[in-house]
Amino acid sequence: MDSPGNVKTRFLLPLRRPSRPPRSGIPASVLAGLNLALLTGCADKQAEASKVTAGTIPSSSPRDSATAGITAYTYEIVNVWPHDPEAFTQGLVFLNDRLLESTGLNGQSTLRRVDLATGRILQQVKLPSEYFAEGITVLKGKIYQLTWKNQKGFVYNLETFEREREFSYPGEGWGLTTDGRSLILSDGTHQLRFIDPVTFKVTRTVPVLNQGQPVRMLNELEYIKGELFANVWQSQTIVRIDPATGKVVGTIDFFGLLPPEDRHADTDVLNGIAYDATRDRLFVTGKNWPKLFEVRLKPK
Repeated sequence: MDSPGNVKTRFLLPLRRPSRPPRSGIPASVLAGLNLALLTGCADKQAEASKVTAGTIPSSSPRDSATAGITAYTYEIVNVWPHDPEAFTQGLVFLNDRLLESTGLNGQSTLRRVDLATGRILQQVKLPSEYFAEGITVLKGKIYQLTWKNQKGFVYNLETFEREREFSYPGEGWGLTTDGRSLILSDGTHQLRFIDPVTFKVTRTVPVLNQGQPVRMLNELEYIKGELFANVWQSQTIVRIDPATGKVVGTIDFFGLLPPEDRHADTDVLNGIAYDATRDRLFVTGKNWPKLFEVRLKPK
């Protein structure tokens, strides 16, 4: 669940998940549909950033029209916040003026509470070294956390971080969010699973399609204003998904978000979406990124 636009190749970075089988990448037809063409240059990006759009997250394409097009977005940076450059971000949630973050890698996986303004870790639990932590979400006073290949998740007390339960699921765990009723899990395929948070049984699955083509490698998830936002692994794109139908209704191109001067040997990929519903703020970051960005979306 890694590099945007082959950033690893560009910066000669090693693959951070040697046990994951090599992937062939996203099919060209899907990439085209996701509007992943790079912007023409930094000057164009700066010019776009000067256009202010009301609201952090503009409405996406109408959902009741079978022929409605997919809206492509770019972004402008509203604020830049510090982020632990050693945090291999797998899951991100904004809650009560703090960030909850799940970090991965065997032997380095954690669940932590982080101060937004300083990036300081306020509270943390470390997972046993056999676990590679993945996505997290919060529902009814509980934190739910996935692991990558162990087919096991954990339930924590929101305040104390005490582990209260474990649950199992087949296949891999990638991203996790909630619509307030169900847990919503991505597993690297184009399928999203809706899971009962008490029994942990799958209540339904939704295939994610872009104009009829499956969108695979869906990674970190966030439920925002009735839509699912999902990082697409190996790209610099976040897709907006109608959870009722699985149709992609918008794409967000985050090319150039982390500037070259902030990239170092350990800098990895775009991954991490959090939303502050109270103040209508959208945050994004990446694995081992030194910064977390508050952004405003703008139609291209």
